Amino acid sequence: MTVSTAIARLNAADQDFARHLDHLLSWESVSDDAVNQRVLDIIKAVRERGDAALVEFTQRFDGVDAKSIDDLILDRARLELALTRITPVQREALEKAANRVRMYHERQKQDSWQYTEADGTVLGQKVTPLDRAGLYVPGGKASYPSSVLMNAIPAKVAGVTEVVMVVPTPRGEVNELVLAAACIAGVDRVFTVGGAQAVAALAYGTESVPQVDKIVGPGNIYVATAKRHVFGQVGIDMIAGPSEILVVCDGQTDPDWIAMDLFSQAEHDEDAQAILVSPDAEFLDRVAASIDKLLPTMERAEIIEKSINGRGALIQVRDMQQAIEVANRIAPEHLELSVADPQAWLPQIRHAGAIFMGRHTSEALGDYCAGPNHVLPTSGTARFSSPLGVYDFQKRSSIIFCSEQGASELGHTASVLARGESLTAHARSAEYRILNEKGN
Repeated sequence: MTVSTAIARLNAADQDFARHLDHLLSWESVSDDAVNQRVLDIIKAVRERGDAALVEFTQRFDGVDAKSIDDLILDRARLELALTRITPVQREALEKAANRVRMYHERQKQDSWQYTEADGTVLGQKVTPLDRAGLYVPGGKASYPSSVLMNAIPAKVAGVTEVVMVVPTPRGEVNELVLAAACIAGVDRVFTVGGAQAVAALAYGTESVPQVDKIVGPGNIYVATAKRHVFGQVGIDMIAGPSEILVVCDGQTDPDWIAMDLFSQAEHDEDAQAILVSPDAEFLDRVAASIDKLLPTMERAEIIEKSINGRGALIQVRDMQQAIEVANRIAPEHLELSVADPQAWLPQIRHAGAIFMGRHTSEALGDYCAGPNHVLPTSGTARFSSPLGVYDFQKRSSIIFCSEQGASELGHTASVLARGESLTAHARSAEYRILNEKGN
């Protein structure tokens, strides 16, 4: 097999740099009409026929010989069995990663709070975990135990009572590592269904699959389209685009390291994006040489080649200050600050899903075991979105208690504003609580 790269070279000094950069970053996530209609049909069938539709779709799409929904349910004992079927080294790695993810997310927990004003009025916020969360996990030969940990553990830390996992098993192929991760992360129930039908089941419930409050986890275009359609009926984490990495380097890191960091995202799929920004033109040449040297050694060389050639880039900038400006413009999912003093540049980073500091901090560590969540905003949405966290599995209710005096005082203000909006019932409701001059 012959592979070669022709990665794009951009220069921020060029007059048409902004246009070329916009073209490089563009990615269309909208499903075509055929996919959209198929997903709508599947959702409708699951809503109308419940378990029977799930069994039928699983037979048709996954080639699983399921006679009833009972054949698609894995109990807690089956998850515990998976722990005995993986190697001791794998179990140790899963448990170490889970502990680190759990410790990090424990720090994100938010508590309820209240304060009392001088007249006795009490205001506050009540923080409550969701009752039930649904976790979608890709199945078959794909093995994403790390996604199980990153999605289930924050939910459990938040206090979610029940985490329900759906994972397809094409042709009956069960991934023991994924099930073991589910056991370690505290997943409560597992259904071996996938695709849009699994999303519909979680969103609306069936005779066997419980309705959840929020659906999280990655999936293919059918899963993403289904999540779009059920949003509002349930919450969702995000509609994720292809994986991205942006490396900002001062030219002093080993070029082989940088090339492999770019590969670490490019190997996800052909649409993944890997970009290097540096003020050192000679260093960009060295990284390009490393890419060509190392690519033939990669198991997923063809995927990496298409990703690098189609959406990758080496960008030369004037200086490190301009490199940071370009990084903020891109708002990447993963940002590596491969520089001598990353802490000095951190205050200027405004948009990034996760920031990897220094030459030794590869993005891959964040994917698996560093601790912070690897579910991150993509396609520039880091401008307004955050990583998945405990806060995604908690909701907040406002608390308002008015003392007699407080209700009277606020009643005057509310009355004026309500009458200004011609909402008389609002005004009179507030006015009933206004104390007269005698205090009654």
